[in-house]
Amino acid sequence: MTALRLSRRSFALAAAACVAAPGVRAQSKPEKSKIAIAVGGKAGFYYLPLTIAEQLGYFKAEGLDVEISDFAGGARSLQALVGGSADVVAGAYEHTINMQSKSQFIQSIVLMGRAPQIAMGVSTKAMPGYRNVADLRGKKIGVSAPGSSTNMVSNLVLSRAGLKATDVSYVGVGTSAGALTALRSGQVDAMSNIDPVMTMLEQKGEIKIISDTRTLKGTNEVFGGPMPAACFYTHGEFVQKHPATCQALANAIVHALKWLQTAGPSDIIKTVPESYLLGDRALYLASFNKVREAIAVDGLLPEEGTKTALKALASFDASIKPEKIELGKTYTNEFARRAKDRFKA
Repeated sequence: MTALRLSRRSFALAAAACVAAPGVRAQSKPEKSKIAIAVGGKAGFYYLPLTIAEQLGYFKAEGLDVEISDFAGGARSLQALVGGSADVVAGAYEHTINMQSKSQFIQSIVLMGRAPQIAMGVSTKAMPGYRNVADLRGKKIGVSAPGSSTNMVSNLVLSRAGLKATDVSYVGVGTSAGALTALRSGQVDAMSNIDPVMTMLEQKGEIKIISDTRTLKGTNEVFGGPMPAACFYTHGEFVQKHPATCQALANAIVHALKWLQTAGPSDIIKTVPESYLLGDRALYLASFNKVREAIAVDGLLPEEGTKTALKALASFDASIKPEKIELGKTYTNEFARRAKDRFKA
């Protein structure tokens, strides 16, 4: 009799909990559980939410078995998606606009970064007499990979100073140890890259920052408005055919964003792989503090940010015709909105 009462009481409590928290109810099972994700420069803070979701088991919790392939830069990971070796890309939002201008429709499904976190600087050794952007004419500029978002920011900075992309030489240097070596050895005269690389070079006096989008204020100064950065994007057809899979991916990222809202420096150090620290924990944490506000909070992509991105791209790329781009097809907030409600992000 007692056991029966207890079981009835337990059932009643469980039922009450379900009514009180409808957002926690079971999600639909992913249509595709094994997912290939391409990323360009996974060790950078630009993709920290991806690493957190992976390391803390958030993808597995959503019923996903993810395989993450790391490339030298965002342009390479985009190629993996187009070539069919990746289902989803962790990459820069502006690629969705670039691809639509080529009549290929890809769509962002959850936002990881609300500022590009890209800084551009000149080598204090190679260019000690640097005065302004015009001095970069004829110089070699290191970027994660040609065609990537680091390249895009550099193009924007150059165009505002009256220079064309063809006035400089771009060199792909990656986003970690190879980038540090490229600048220190004189392979490049300047660099457009992400953290922790840029903060490490800056704090050791090896680089002079000339443009900075690692903060919301700096991003607004460079782009004239909010500029969405890292996101998960994939083919529009994939979104239509695999909505539960996209929801699971968004859930994992928003869960990671929620964790990052309260994570302290020691939490970050314990969670990311040792190799990400590039041999200097203190500088790694200094970099994290610098870019923290640039990390998205709830996975939602602001409509105003899509307009900023289009305007920026069109300002230096004549092949992009703003009147022909349908921004509404470049992203959806449907999955992030559900994940935000579920995790109270």
